[in-house]
Amino acid sequence: MPDQNPIVEAGSSVPGHTSAYSPSNSRSGGIFAGRFRWVICGLLFLGVTKNYMDRQVLGVLKIPLQQEFGWNDVHYGHLVFAFQAAYALGMIFVGGLIDRLGTRIGYAAAMVFWSLASMGHAIAHSLTGFVVARSALGFGEAGLFPASLKCVAEWFPKKERALATGIFNAGTSVGAVVTPLTVPWIAVHLGWRWAFLLTGSLGFAWLILWLWIYQKPEQHPFCTPGELEYIRSDPTGQTGKIKWTQLLPHRQTWAYAAGKFMIDPIWWFYLFWVPDYLQREHGLHLTQIGLPILAIYVIADLGSIGGGWLSSALIRRHFSVNAARKWAMLICALCVLPVAIVFRVSALWPATLLIGLAAAGHQGFSANLFTLPSDLFPSRAVASVVGIGGMAGAVGGMLIAEVVGHVLQRTGSYMVPFLIAASAYLIALLLVHALSPKLLPAQIGQA
Repeated sequence: MPDQNPIVEAGSSVPGHTSAYSPSNSRSGGIFAGRFRWVICGLLFLGVTKNYMDRQVLGVLKIPLQQEFGWNDVHYGHLVFAFQAAYALGMIFVGGLIDRLGTRIGYAAAMVFWSLASMGHAIAHSLTGFVVARSALGFGEAGLFPASLKCVAEWFPKKERALATGIFNAGTSVGAVVTPLTVPWIAVHLGWRWAFLLTGSLGFAWLILWLWIYQKPEQHPFCTPGELEYIRSDPTGQTGKIKWTQLLPHRQTWAYAAGKFMIDPIWWFYLFWVPDYLQREHGLHLTQIGLPILAIYVIADLGSIGGGWLSSALIRRHFSVNAARKWAMLICALCVLPVAIVFRVSALWPATLLIGLAAAGHQGFSANLFTLPSDLFPSRAVASVVGIGGMAGAVGGMLIAEVVGHVLQRTGSYMVPFLIAASAYLIALLLVHALSPKLLPAQIGQA
């Protein structure tokens, strides 16, 4: 298991050493003076929230759409598969594209693309039309995490990256909460097509805010010299463009990709199938699923922030990055195990709380896994590494979509999906540890 040697990473506080950074160093006024990086984190949070609203609409409307178009669970599985396949394909391109375009323009372009694709569901009149819309949505949304994590690498030192990632990643849960609270009302009163139009259009409001506020820290007028020094407190690495061919030989790349392959499908399962589970197994109507899903994702948000806080707190206590990340991931993986018995729980709220605990474990685990590209690679390679891992996660998502669809069509039971969900995180941690036992930074250019 991870070592516990108290190796202090660069930029962390050391007894007897006074950092040059302090909020009082700032020359600009205002409550965010010296802390503007957290405003940037808030922008990322809003972007992730919008993204997960777009993803969740189809899952919330699964049963009404099945009734209108005559789909079965296998057909719905094919729709999820189409999204994941396009997401995987997008990951091949968008990571490198964002590294080339930069975070500001790259994220903006991705937001426009997937928002239009989300709105495009409203004009679909057949399974084929939905496949096209889901594929476009998946391809565009592939830009979300490469851009967000590249932004974190630009605006935060290593010791704060897990916490920042946990905060913006909490938007996944907020988006998954807001959608079942609002989409059923829209579908009942205005029709399901308006649900896609209204949620998709929110991206353009976010776009205005992003283009108005976001710049790199060294170019931003609200990033004070003291804060910039703090952000740049980690050792600087090499400069220059990095290609995928330079990243693939490194075990660190495969450690991240293996972790994503194992855990991403479980989150997709929660996102796309839990609304159906609540309606199928607990007899809830479309307008009744909002409160249980709210509970699940509020708990998940606590896990996202708590998991990121835990590893950051361990680093402040002089654990190595390796020990802090892996101990945090182990604790989160253990929190997921009880979800294995959900299929046998007949009462709504005990089942809901068990799923919520598992979702919290996922989010905490994910917050730490997401930091590995910025821990192990220079900033200019982060989006590309995230793209590789995202592609691996999407491939796993393609597999889980088909497995769940066929299992439900044949057995009508959620036993197998929940058993898979319970075991995935410990396996993921074992793979990460086997491929990168000490989380040493990759030596780019050396295979």
